[in-house]
This record gives sequence, C-alpha cells and structure tokens, in this order.
Amino acid sequence: MKTLEGKIALVTGAGTGIGRATALMLAAEGARVAVAGRRKEPLEQVVAEIQRDKGTAASKTCDLTKPHDARELGAWAVKTFGGVDILVNNAGQSSHARSIRWVGQDEWDAVLGVNTTGVYALTQTLLPSMLERGAGTVITVASMAALRPGGFSGVAYGVAKAGARAMMQALHTELRNRGIRATTILPAEVDTPILDKRPLVPDAQARSTMMQAEDVARAILTCCTMPSRTVIEEIVMSPTFQRDTSKDVAAAYAAGAPPGVR
Repeated sequence: MKTLEGKIALVTGAGTGIGRATALMLAAEGARVAVAGRRKEPLEQVVAEIQRDKGTAASKTCDLTKPHDARELGAWAVKTFGGVDILVNNAGQSSHARSIRWVGQDEWDAVLGVNTTGVYALTQTLLPSMLERGAGTVITVASMAALRPGGFSGVAYGVAKAGARAMMQALHTELRNRGIRATTILPAEVDTPILDKRPLVPDAQARSTMMQAEDVARAILTCCTMPSRTVIEEIVMSPTFQRDTSKDVAAAYAAGAPPGVR
C-alpha cells in the first residue's frame, strides 16, 4: 500500500516549480490531489500527468492575493473531494522593488496577500474539514528570508514569509492536541521560474549551484508521510555551495529607485 493511499491533498502554486514537483510526488504516493494556481494550462498539464500514471487529480485557477478566492478554493476542494487531509501552501510572490525605500503599496499588498493573507484565508477555510476528521497536515513553504531578511529577497517578501512562519507556529501551538500538524519549510535559493522575475536574473552558472524544486518537494513529502504521532515543525534548507550574491543584492536594492538616486 502506498504511504498516502486514501489521503486528499491540496497544493497551491502547483503549475510549476516546487508546487508541481510536490503534487506529482504526493500523487505517486497514492494521494488524490487538488492543484491550484493562476494559470490554467500548467495546472491542466499537471493533472494530465497524474492521470497518465493512474492517479486522481483536479485543478482550479485562483488568485490568492484575494482572500475571497482563497476561501472559494478551499470550499471547492472540500466539495470536490469530500475533505482535505494535507494542505501545502506553496504559492508565492515577490516584489520587483526590494528596498523598503522603493517598494510601492501595490507590490507590498500583493506580496503580503499571496504569502500571508492567502495562507491565512485558505488554511482557516480547510480547518473545519481537518478537525472533523481528527487529523490534518498543513505545510507552508516560507523562505530563508523569514530568518534572514534583507535586500536579496526584499523587505516585503521577508516580512510576508516571517508572518507565514509565525502563523504555522501559532497553528501548531493551538491545535496540535486535536491532531493538526503544522510545518514550515524554509528554503534558500531554489532554481524555479520565479527567479526570472528577479532584478538580476541568475545565469546558468548561478542556477547550477542551487537546490532544485524536487529537493524541496521531497522534504514536503517526508513531512506528509511521517506517522501521525510525529510532526516536523520546521525544515531549513540551503544549497551546499554558497555562491557570491553581492551583485544580486546590489541590483535588488537599486530596483525601483528613481533615476539618479542611490
């Protein structure tokens, strides 16, 4: 019997990168998987791949910057599958301007919306389903930026991911004795499509030193498949090789600055 046979999982940001790799791994272990994200086509490709391997999956597009969409997603997953056992809050977004001097209100709101408020709204919506079952696993992919905020990832992203981490700690403290496990994954650089939106896009040499999406997905799978008596509260992950990021940080702090201003 596969380790997640009979379990239902919902993965956000599942069209590419860490979310895609996670959805495929959970399905391979027998879970029925709901995948969500902004773009329809990548989600449909993930569903088709799972179904080719005789798995069960469904997809829904949503914009997690909007709490209403996050709640609708949770309600859809419960209605479609009858409940959710595993929630992987993986959807993420960073800002182009990363200095606290230059990041605008719209970018700030969007980053906090996806990484913190969206996590809150979706998790809150699914908790009744989990509590009714007497068990549930909530895994949130935060970032090393939650522990080491700065120009590399940007002020908005660091604040948002630190908030998501605190949320998982609060969830763990409150509901662990009712069977709810809450985990935070804190990865450093991972070679995913989100890197293409950085002020300085990493080249092939830089990406060759980074972790891959599958590495983080394996950590998520480990948390999901632990015996119910055990919770992994946090996993901190980083590339073995530490590359020079000084140019990345300089570009990040300069992004969004008015012409001629340093």
